[in-house]
Amino acid sequence: MKKYCINLLGITCCLVFLGTQTANSQNFLKRYINSLVNDTADVSKPQFITYPILGYAPETSLEIGLNSLLIYYAKRDTTNRLSEVNAFTFFTLENQYGFWFDHALYSHKDNWFFLGRIRLQSFPLLYYGIGLDTPKEHIARVDANQILVKERILRKLHKNVFLGLEIDFQQLSNLDFVENEGRTLSELPLGHEGSTNIGFGLGLVYDNRHNVLNVRDGFFSEIAFLHYNSAISTFGFNSVSLDSRIYRPIGKNNVFAAQLLGQFNSGDVPFNQLALMGGESMMRGYYTGRYRDKNQVAAQAELRFLPLPLGFSKRIGFTVFGSVATVADRPVDLRLNDLIWSAGVGLRFLLFKKKDIYTRIDYAVNAETTGLYIFIGEAF
Repeated sequence: MKKYCINLLGITCCLVFLGTQTANSQNFLKRYINSLVNDTADVSKPQFITYPILGYAPETSLEIGLNSLLIYYAKRDTTNRLSEVNAFTFFTLENQYGFWFDHALYSHKDNWFFLGRIRLQSFPLLYYGIGLDTPKEHIARVDANQILVKERILRKLHKNVFLGLEIDFQQLSNLDFVENEGRTLSELPLGHEGSTNIGFGLGLVYDNRHNVLNVRDGFFSEIAFLHYNSAISTFGFNSVSLDSRIYRPIGKNNVFAAQLLGQFNSGDVPFNQLALMGGESMMRGYYTGRYRDKNQVAAQAELRFLPLPLGFSKRIGFTVFGSVATVADRPVDLRLNDLIWSAGVGLRFLLFKKKDIYTRIDYAVNAETTGLYIFIGEAF
């Protein structure tokens, strides 16, 4: 949590630093801030924001990074869906580094839909074990180099219905399991020596969302199948994922959002490609991979007030959210009495007024820990 708090401080310090520079720098800074706060750009014009990040965590020491977001309409036609590209790069004083690239791109008239993410990083992973019966403190820190490329290339079949190829490439190399103080790693998981796996499959998507960063009324559902063949991968296994999200307006400004997620794996699944519970989107408050197993079901709901009915500002919003999830080795072992919970509240600030995009600050609590998250766009 400390890391994300310092991120905000880093942004503020950098802006103050820029503000002390030459008159040209001051004018540029004023224009830049004015374009963000007042959203002076033409609504059809692409918009770009970039800002520095400073952070700290025990596993990484001081972290320095740069985050960028590009949003646009294909051919500057606002009847098209809003596309977004997000890039984040960082390095730490422990010689760790990373580059993240996420995108959701819609072509003109939605004929094509490209949804994907890229992760290139040398970064520690915390390993707690497999299943629900794992200790609260991580058993080991896994130092490794990681490459993850997941891409969906989808073609419109009918209005809001897309079908296409899904590709997933994941490589974990140069692994070193460092036991946590006072913990003993009795058995190393499958994939502890590293692995390179590539999966090919199909995805079927229904999506009528117009603004993926802040959906006020819509429905999204995806079913995807991936096959990792042992002839071209270190391990052979299959993966099926289900993801459904619904958004319904309540009054003029309020939104009820809900998501149901299922991940089902079979075969020889390495520990880094098991279903991972936790993160900045689903089960906020838990470290990504705090619980992991072959199968997972998760659900969350969120009530968004965008914005709050405040007399002094129309840019401040608020959310309250809750989620539950469980993992198991077999689908038949997924039980409601084994649910893990997480809940929290969030503060919102309307960043791009014309495009209805908010910055979110979420604070989540659960039975074990807390988490603070700062991102542009809603969690789901």
